Amino acid sequence: MADTKQADEAKDAKATAKADRKAAKLAKQIRSFAAAHRGAEAQVAYIGQLGARIVLVGEDGGWGDLVAPTHAIAEQAVQKAGVTVHEDFDGEFAAKVRTGPYEWSRMAGIQVGGPSNSNT
Repeated sequence: MADTKQADEAKDAKATAKADRKAAKLAKQIRSFAAAHRGAEAQVAYIGQLGARIVLVGEDGGWGDLVAPTHAIAEQAVQKAGVTVHEDFDGEFAAKVRTGPYEWSRMAGIQVGGPSNSNT
């Protein structure tokens, strides 16, 4: 019985260390984004089995996103990065996003002459 408990504890310790490394890597990417965009704010959204999406919006209106394997790791990453985290992507936060012609053509797609989503 003691061997099983020790094996479980070792397994848990490995999983925790792996999650900490992933959060640290994401935090480094978030800090890099923030440095390139004069600061950044974030919003973490659950995306099902894929984990969580970290949406980043820079002070200059630039934006990007990262995917974390779990919501807990995403929350840990934004905390380590030291960015402001919003509960929702709306209002003043969403208004900070600046999009260009590429994003508009991709969002509208074929309706406004943007690139097609098919290979034909």
